[in-house]
Amino acid sequence: MLKSLVAFGLTAAALLATPLAQAQEFPTKPVRIITPFPAGAGPEAVLRILAEKLQKAWGKPVIVENRPGANGFIAIDAWKRAATDGHELIQLDNVHLSAYPHLFKKLPYDPVKDFDPLLPLFRAYFFVAVGADSKYKTVGDILAEAKAKPGALNYGSWSVGNPVHLGSALLESMTNTQMQHVIYKETSMLYTGVANGELNFALGTMATAGPLQRGGKLKFIGVTAPKRHAAFPDVPTVAESGGPAGYEVTGWTTIAAPKGLPRAVADKIQRDIEKALSEPDIKERYATFGYETFPATREQFNTFIQSESARYADVVKRAKASLD
Repeated sequence: MLKSLVAFGLTAAALLATPLAQAQEFPTKPVRIITPFPAGAGPEAVLRILAEKLQKAWGKPVIVENRPGANGFIAIDAWKRAATDGHELIQLDNVHLSAYPHLFKKLPYDPVKDFDPLLPLFRAYFFVAVGADSKYKTVGDILAEAKAKPGALNYGSWSVGNPVHLGSALLESMTNTQMQHVIYKETSMLYTGVANGELNFALGTMATAGPLQRGGKLKFIGVTAPKRHAAFPDVPTVAESGGPAGYEVTGWTTIAAPKGLPRAVADKIQRDIEKALSEPDIKERYATFGYETFPATREQFNTFIQSESARYADVVKRAKASLD
């Protein structure tokens, strides 16, 4: 009996020690991070900086693999067919976890069962951009005309269901207005459309709309944040610019591991990423894109994702948006 108890104890201890040993040894081979963003895009650029940091910390190659297209489904499919031991990670946009589940009738993934979002990589707020010669001086000017002329004004984005589209739809919902959503194939075409007057306005970040703003083709009349942006202290919040109080739109990305990865391994990856994100050169690079770090524990982040999902569910319902 005593021998059996001892054997049981040793077996249990071995089982408990295995995940810890896996975490201490991780990674044992090259790590691949699949991203749905094309090469050169802001989220992809900061991911490559992070990969360099992790490669130095881990002593193993960390490879960023671009799989853009099809709403990120190409990247997700490639990742789902890869190893599930933590050596295959994926960068996800906020819409993949919080908006698409309400927008698409059927998804090629389960946002809850497939992914373990480890931490947010960054958060970016949007600016309400209008042409440099636009008659709109404030967000209130846009809303006043939208209320006087239902359906006459328009805004743009690059697809149905992205943060720019849904953020604009949220503005309609919160102000009881109706405007037209115009889709452009590329972000460069979108903001050129705002600059030349084809569009009344569009939401854009420093990375997407910033180049034309700096070139004098666009002007920012509001920021979709609870306070003014440090890089644009003269640009009021949407509420200060005559828009609704509490209006906030962000874009963010995360690194996700496979669901079911041993907690010790997932925690190690999370800690190492957090350490890399705290380094000054990454923060400096973030600033060039208008990104900011978004510290949160795993539990806090999952709660945040759930609240974002609930918010988008309401926006999608109000906008009557649906995709097959």
